[in-house]
Formats: sequence, C-alpha cells, structure tokens
Amino acid sequence: MARTNSHVRYEPNENPPPLVSIGAGIQATVLIVTPVVLTVVIVARIADVSEAYMTWGVFAAMIISGLTTILQVVRVGKIGSGYVLIMGTSAAFIAVCVAALVKAGPATMASLIIVSSIIQFFLAARLSLLRRIFTPTVAGTVIMLIAATVAPILFNSFGDVPEDTSDIAAPLAVLATLITVTVLVLRGPSSLRLWSPIIGVAVGCIVGVPFGLYDIQTVIDAQWIGVPFQSWPGIDVTPGVEFWALLPAFVIVTIIGAIETIGDGVAIQRVSRREPRATDFRVVQGALNTDGVGNLLSGILGTLPNTTYSTSISLAEVTGVAARRVGVVIGVAFLVLAFFPKVAAVIIAIPAPVAAAYIMVLIALLFLQGMRIVIQDGLDYRKALIVGLAFWVGVGFQNQWIFPELLGDGFLGVLLGNGMTSGSLVAIVAMLFMEVTAPRRKRIKVALETGSLPQLTDFLRGFASSASWDEASQNRIVLVGEETLTSLLDDPNNASESDDSRRLVVAAHSVGREIELEFVAASETENLEDQLSYLGETPDIADDREISFRLLRHYATSVRHQKYHGVDVVTVNVERMA
Repeated sequence: MARTNSHVRYEPNENPPPLVSIGAGIQATVLIVTPVVLTVVIVARIADVSEAYMTWGVFAAMIISGLTTILQVVRVGKIGSGYVLIMGTSAAFIAVCVAALVKAGPATMASLIIVSSIIQFFLAARLSLLRRIFTPTVAGTVIMLIAATVAPILFNSFGDVPEDTSDIAAPLAVLATLITVTVLVLRGPSSLRLWSPIIGVAVGCIVGVPFGLYDIQTVIDAQWIGVPFQSWPGIDVTPGVEFWALLPAFVIVTIIGAIETIGDGVAIQRVSRREPRATDFRVVQGALNTDGVGNLLSGILGTLPNTTYSTSISLAEVTGVAARRVGVVIGVAFLVLAFFPKVAAVIIAIPAPVAAAYIMVLIALLFLQGMRIVIQDGLDYRKALIVGLAFWVGVGFQNQWIFPELLGDGFLGVLLGNGMTSGSLVAIVAMLFMEVTAPRRKRIKVALETGSLPQLTDFLRGFASSASWDEASQNRIVLVGEETLTSLLDDPNNASESDDSRRLVVAAHSVGREIELEFVAASETENLEDQLSYLGETPDIADDREISFRLLRHYATSVRHQKYHGVDVVTVNVERMA
C-alpha cells in the first residue's frame, strides 16, 4: 500500500474554518515577509543606492509578492500552480542585481529583469522537451543545495546582535525559539502544531526583550501609511554596453531560479495530499509561468526578481494545512502590509537570531524533502554520482573552499560563488552528458488510436528481437506496449471526439536487462500512475479499462506518467524474463 501523508489536515481543494485559514495565512506572512523585505534592503545597502529607491523597492516587492501568491493559488488558465506556493524576492539574484545597480543603475536593472523573465515563459512552454535534463534528480538536488546555501547565512545570523548585547542573549533566544518549535512540531497536539511558528517566534522575542534584542525604535520611526510612487526608477529602453555585459549572468541565474521553482512545484504536490499522487507537471508549468509574470512585474516596477519560496513546502508539512484559502490570505496580507510600513516594521524588528532559529527547522525539513524526491525517482549509481558531486561542489563554492583566489570578484566569482548556482550547473551538465552519450533510441510515430496496435506490436517485437530477447520476453513487452496504448486512449464514452490530430511517438532503448519504452502522446487522459496506485486488492473489476491497468502493473517493472499541457509522457520499464 502507498504511504499516506497523515499529517495533512486540509488538502488544496478543502475549505478549513475561517479562523484556521486566517491563522495559518498570517503566521506564514509573518515568517515570509521578513526575507521578502530584507532581500531588497540588503541589495540596496550593498549597492549604496538612495533611501527613496530602497523604500520603493520594498513597497513594489510586497505588492508583487501578494499578487503572484494569489495567482499561484487561483490558477488562471496556464498561469498558476493551484497550490500554496508563496512568492517573494529571490535571494539568488542578490549578486547580479548588486552588480547591475552599481554599474548601470536601477533603470538598466529593470530592463535586464524584464528580458530575462522571457526565459521562464519559454521553459514553461517547453518543459516536456526538457524533461530529461530537468529531472526529479536535478530538482531534488537543487532543493538540497538551497538548504546548504542558506544554512551558513542562518548560522551567522545566530550571533547577529548589537555589540553591547550580553553574550548569553543570542544563545538564549535561539534555544528558546528552537526548543519551542521543535517540541510543538514533534509532540504538540495538532491544534498547537498549527501555531508552532508564531509561538516559537513569540517565545524567542520575549526572551530577547530584557537584553534589548527587539529594536522598538525601528517601529516608532516607521510611517503608518506610505505609498512612495514618486520613487519609481523607470525602465531603460536604450540598453548600453553594461546591459549586454550583464545579460548572460541574469539569464543563467533565471534558469537556476526556474530549476528551484520546478523543485518546489514537484515538492508541494507531495506534501499537500493525504494520498500520494503522481507528479502533475502541468502544476509545475503553471508555477513557472507565474514566476515569469512575477519577474516581468518586478522589472516593470523596478524591484528585485520574484520566485517561489521553498519555505512553502516546509510550512505545509509542519502545519498540515495546504488549502488554497490560506494562499489567498497570504497574498492579501502582503498587499495590505505594503501600504502600512509600520506594521511591516513590527515584523522586521524580530531579532535575527530568533528568525534564523525557526527558519533552521524549515531548512532541515526542506533538505529531507529534496532527498525524498531524489530517492523516489530511483537512485542508481549514476544518479548517486550526479547528486553527490553536484551537492558537494555547490557546498565547496558556497564556502569558498574551491580555488577562491582564481575566481575573484568578476563574472565567475559572482556566478560560481553561490552554491546553488554552481551545484545546479554541475547537475545540469552531468544530465546533458548522460543524455548525449546515451544509446540511440529507436522511434515510431503512429496515430493515437486502436488501429495503430499492429504497427506498435511489430515495432516492439522487432526491437526486443534485436536485443536478443526470447519469444516469451518479446510477448511480455508487446503486451505492455499494447496495454499502455489502450490505457492512454480516451474513455469509450468520449469516442465521438475526433482522433485525427492526436499522435503518439514511442521510443525504445535497452537499459541492462530492461527495455525502457517512452510513449509521448498529445492527449488529456487520467494519470496512469494514479490509476495503478488506486487499484484495490479486490478481484472485482467495475471498469473494463481496469483490466489494462492491472495487466500493466503486473508485467511492467515501473511506470512513470508525466502530464504536461497538451502532452502526456509515459515511461515504462520492462524486464527481460529469466
């Protein structure tokens, strides 16, 4: 039987009580708004831009984060995932945005962001063609690298307190937060587990108050209401040399950010359902399209690029609440906070050690989620090498253990100095090498209809024969191919629809004792993985199609069904009989 996610209290399509939705949404906002705002502040201060621009950047970032978070949840057409994927400013762009601000100014940075956003729309539209490169192995590795990249920053934040603060202030605040959250998550009742983030942060702040860790002056100085429209930096419509010099770096970081979103889109589906389902890559495409919308808006408004926050996965796993209502609450909360700087200041004043302690819990869960994605994809020695090499190369560059004197502060230093970027590049290059050097696949293209069975049978029997399979093994692979095709066909009740435009491409290649068949079909069928997993142990068969599902489950070694907009990709492995 498939493992169930018993911790899930509310699935995306379920409606929790209003108080639960508001409570979960507000606590997520409290935790996410700080990195959303601080990322802009950090970039502005490092680049030494005006205070007016920084104020505008924070305002625009919160507006865009709110709008795109809502868009992710409600899913308009092919834009949006339909899951609670929180959007916010991307830390991956810190280095390149600082370089753009210093060398060319905010207007040129805005143009760079607008142009690079096109990459995400392209990746979303062509994701099915890139499936052998952006695999679950790559996505899981990137998620683990995110945790490894953020961890050193969190450790440094543990001691981020004013100079005249007592030496025991930060350790006490960290321990109070960490212990409170951990105990509530591990042993607390479900009602308290939902509030564990706020309770842990509140306890940490209370412990830090006597030591002066909570900066109340920041809150006092902030305005109650503010809309800095006059500070919009504009867009450079006549790009110069600096634009073209910086564009490659923006494109590369955009691709890396897209890989992170792919990982988030895969992971959020795994933690949001009680009963495990096959990954729906239409969800991932929708998440990527929303990323593109967020980056396009970020460029137009002149603030940092936008992306999904992997913390969304950890929050859903900790709280057990994955209802779409929560995502709408989070988005609305961002929009409201954008117009009330004083309220945002209250959140920003949370001591760095306290925020870092709780985020450490989320990062730990995030790392394990990345491992789970890699393992569930099937970890052979090749994938193990790719994952291990990519991870440790990323960690090495992140901590400046690998030739730091050769990289310097130039393009390579900026590009490879981020562990997520360098590690992801290793994983992508390795997967490209695997694909280029793989045995050549034999293909056949037929109409997606029952009449194509004879052609498919001849193709499969001929390929198995060329691989020296005996007649019994040939019969097995022919049966698997026939049942896969039958399962891909539409429900007989919809047989009146025209089949003229629907095509099927079948590719086959040998992998050791197995033959891997890949069926690429332009259809909108139910997911075969789900159909196979839902089959009960009862011998009663209510639907004739279930016969195909049972035969497929019996004779195939593995079945993986990836659904994209307008395209189904079914990968079936069949083992040679002894």
